[in-house]
Amino acid sequence: MSTITKKDLVAELSNATGIKHADTLAMVEAFMELVSKNLAEGNEVTLRTFGTFDLRIARGKIGRNPKQPNSEVMIPDRYVVRFKPSKELKSRVASLSVQKVPENSNHA
Repeated sequence: MSTITKKDLVAELSNATGIKHADTLAMVEAFMELVSKNLAEGNEVTLRTFGTFDLRIARGKIGRNPKQPNSEVMIPDRYVVRFKPSKELKSRVASLSVQKVPENSNHA
């Protein structure tokens, strides 16, 4: 498996649709901005057959600075973004065949 970047997605989308690369990039960036804006306003973003982006509260906890392990810092409650894949996406991913990872790899 490899990492696909925004640049890669824009190139694939541009090739698949025949839309100019610059126009495709502008649309992808506008889409990302709309999702970000709506999440920042507390809205849920649902893309049928893909998944849902929503907000969850990460409860506060006590943290420690590794450089000063004896001092505790209270980390307050905060919102975090969660992505819940759709049934269709879960099914598609579940159909992938698992390849054996070499034993000397650092992957868990």
